[in-house]
Amino acid sequence: MPGLLGKKIGMTSVFSADGKNIPCTVIEVGPCVVTQVKTVEKDGYEALQLGFQEKTEKHTTKPMAGHFSKAGVAPQRHLAEFKNFDGEYKLGDTITVDFLSDAKFVDVIGTSKGKGYQGVVKRHGFGGVGQSTHGQDDRLRAPGSIGACSYPAKVFKGMRMAGQMGNERVTVQNLQIVKVLPENNLLIVKGSIPGSKGSIVLIEK
Repeated sequence: MPGLLGKKIGMTSVFSADGKNIPCTVIEVGPCVVTQVKTVEKDGYEALQLGFQEKTEKHTTKPMAGHFSKAGVAPQRHLAEFKNFDGEYKLGDTITVDFLSDAKFVDVIGTSKGKGYQGVVKRHGFGGVGQSTHGQDDRLRAPGSIGACSYPAKVFKGMRMAGQMGNERVTVQNLQIVKVLPENNLLIVKGSIPGSKGSIVLIEK
């Protein structure tokens, strides 16, 4: 799907036409520059590689510096590929938030906040086993049995257990676009999106 790179600014609320207070997320979208145009003849598929947020030559590796100089653009901090763009785009072209002005809904892809190592109650919503009485003072948040003893004599893959929670790629689909502010490169969508303030997200039509 065609889309753009952006940065999560934070949350706010907007009053609708009928007076309802709508919780919204503000995203700084673009401007994104075209750093590579992939074609079927050369790459096997059609796509646009977009760059977001400039960085200095000092913090750019030699191979990436050559890649950006070939496109005739300044070094970019973040890169992403998007397919199915309508129209012809060339190296160095700039795509702004106006690209989403005709869309009503978008999908937002980001990295969720990391919660560290968590137990099964917080990570998977387990209710806990046992009671706090009858001598069981440490079983309230325990996971319980994780498998049979004799057969199959192993723990099945995918068993919900304690472990790393968060810090993973999350997609939120069909977020309604409340307002587009081209003068400030801002997009306001209804609801929340994954990640903390300042995190990079992908916005797809």
